[in-house]
Amino acid sequence: MSESFKAILVSRDDNKVQSVNTVDLTDADLMEGDVTIAVEATTVNYKDGLAITGKAPVVRKWPLIPGIDFAGTVLASSHPDWKAGDKVILNGWGVGETHHGAYAGRARVRGDWLVRLPSGMTAKDAMAVGTAGYTAMLCVMALERHGIVPARGPVVVTGAAGGVGSVAIAILARLGYRVIASTGRTSESDYLKSLGASDIIDREELSQPAKALGKERWAGGIDAVGSHTLANVLSMTSYGGAVAACGLAGGMDLPTSVAPFILRGVSLLGIDSVMAPREIREEAWKRIGTDLDAAKLASIATTIGFDGIEQAARDIVDGKVRGRVVVEM
Repeated sequence: MSESFKAILVSRDDNKVQSVNTVDLTDADLMEGDVTIAVEATTVNYKDGLAITGKAPVVRKWPLIPGIDFAGTVLASSHPDWKAGDKVILNGWGVGETHHGAYAGRARVRGDWLVRLPSGMTAKDAMAVGTAGYTAMLCVMALERHGIVPARGPVVVTGAAGGVGSVAIAILARLGYRVIASTGRTSESDYLKSLGASDIIDREELSQPAKALGKERWAGGIDAVGSHTLANVLSMTSYGGAVAACGLAGGMDLPTSVAPFILRGVSLLGIDSVMAPREIREEAWKRIGTDLDAAKLASIATTIGFDGIEQAARDIVDGKVRGRVVVEM
């Protein structure tokens, strides 16, 4: 019999009541895939919090091991790109939603879903970045492709004290942008300034219904909140600017008008981290290796053990988590 490992399993009964249990599994319990990995580190993202608390329909196959990203070492592979001993990262691809995820000692996935761990980065470092940080890098790359360079003006980051926001601020500041951080936790001002934010604004300024056009305040934005916040960010984006939208912490709706688009030529850039093609992922992780200050990354991350995952999931949904949570397996 193969060696057992601990896993968190989310289940549903006949009345669709969700339960979360820690169980012992073996390799035979894993789903199909051509690469088996020893999970060395994972993280708790907002999406993972929703999956474990059941506050949104993230899990779509039952029972399931949640956890949308991990880093670890290949144990066995029949995929041509990977061999035993390779250090790999996985983000997205429906893992932790429809395919057994990260909250287990082992994972079995398709080799096409993996990227190589950048040299000089540990599994723990990679999960301090995690899906949130990788998404932040995709947002920065999208703004760059749209010509939003530091000389164009400041960039606003919403949900600034969260995982995406924290990493986005650190990357933008290192690249020379002036960063305006919007947060509901103004007590985190010193933390946000330590990451490189020049100005802090209270999220209340952006959470009321937006005017069709507001005063032009920034050249670009990275928004993880959605709803009225994104509508306000768009209405205050300067002529020819762009906003990268990657999250819905404030809601899935977008109560805006066409005014920013047709009167100021503003672009709304959609960012999807789950199904992004491999070449874009590889570029993002390569950039993370060069454009994210290691000391700032360390200050963004808090480390917990496997037993702390469930509580961290509840805390992140309640808005009590600052930065990134790394789980050492």
